[in-house]
Amino acid sequence: MTTIGVVITAHDQADMVEEAVASARAQTRQPDRIIVVDDGSRDPDSLEVLARLDTSPDVEVLQQSNAGVSAARNRGIGHCPCDRVMVLDGDDRIAPTFLERTSAVLDEDPDAVGASSWMRMFGLAHALVRPSGGAAVDFLARNACPAAVLLRHSAWARAGGYEETMREGFEDWDFFLSLLDEGGHVSVVPEALIEYRTSLHSSNVTSMDRRSELVSTLVDRHRDLYQRHLHEVVLALDAIQTRHLRAWEELAVRQPDLDLAEASFGDGGMAALVRVESARTRPPAS
Repeated sequence: MTTIGVVITAHDQADMVEEAVASARAQTRQPDRIIVVDDGSRDPDSLEVLARLDTSPDVEVLQQSNAGVSAARNRGIGHCPCDRVMVLDGDDRIAPTFLERTSAVLDEDPDAVGASSWMRMFGLAHALVRPSGGAAVDFLARNACPAAVLLRHSAWARAGGYEETMREGFEDWDFFLSLLDEGGHVSVVPEALIEYRTSLHSSNVTSMDRRSELVSTLVDRHRDLYQRHLHEVVLALDAIQTRHLRAWEELAVRQPDLDLAEASFGDGGMAALVRVESARTRPPAS
């Protein structure tokens, strides 16, 4: 029988880690192992929670000096003897059917090296997020899978694990590029089975201040992959830009007081402004 482990990484997240563990315990397809990797927590409340979890018969807590989430994930996955391993950040949660649904995907599709799902944001922001998954080419213009993912243990090992020098963000995007470089794909269940906690201080937000630098690192680390798919990358980036511009147009039409005294050049901005002004001056339908 296929075995499944859940690796939860933690760093000064206090009782949020207990919530993550509780969501793993509540699975309709029970995990065979639950491993919490503490990445050098120092907060007293967090240490108390970790000590309490370490006394639980169904949870193993591993301690390490602060080395970053990639190192913590690699430590936990390397320690886990299961055929499949789910990675979960200590401040997030999964719905009860996450392991059942994603494991079924891996059962049915031998080319899927990992499986995840849509997400529901909670905390500071609330929204549905629908990542697409896909093959390597689908991950070149933007990340296409949540960090919370069920992996074939052998695929993680073949990819060389998570890059431990990437401590400022995008380590999961980098890992997916390594995971898919030689083929296969990541599937995404079209249902929000991940509860993603949002905060201004999360790495998902703070990494945006260094986005260009981090993307440059990704291109350098996966240069051959980007060069092989240069045509697709350019078209994908242009499609993303076009979608964002269309969204701005819709917002500008709905807000007639929005100042449109300046237009961007060379990216469709002038055409967008013309369309907005046309929509604003169009007589209402009778």
